[in-house]
Amino acid sequence: MNPLRTIRTAALSTALLLAGTFAAAADQAPAKETAKPYPLDYCIVSGDKLDGDMGKPITVVKDGQEFKLCCKGCIKDLDKDPKKYEDKLAAAQKEPKKDADAKPDKDKAAHDHNDGHDHR
Repeated sequence: MNPLRTIRTAALSTALLLAGTFAAAADQAPAKETAKPYPLDYCIVSGDKLDGDMGKPITVVKDGQEFKLCCKGCIKDLDKDPKKYEDKLAAAQKEPKKDADAKPDKDKAAHDHNDGHDHR
């Protein structure tokens, strides 16, 4: 038997085996969950406007809901009690639209500015 033909046959067999393995793995991969988009223009934790002094917002997904936060410090607060902020988001979505220049009320109890991050 020709050595080149043997190598070619082995390479083709390996390629077909790998293709079958990857196809099977792709069928078993879980479907990627699509998160509900974050509808507010301010951080649900601090009440600070997004894309303001804190820079580009940080996006976090909890239980299929996207949250946009003003800073990394707010992630810790969201992680402590995600249900609280999910409920707060739901309530904010039910409120009538405020004037674009009106600043959202801040939840000072939920966002202590002495917890290691500064919003000034």
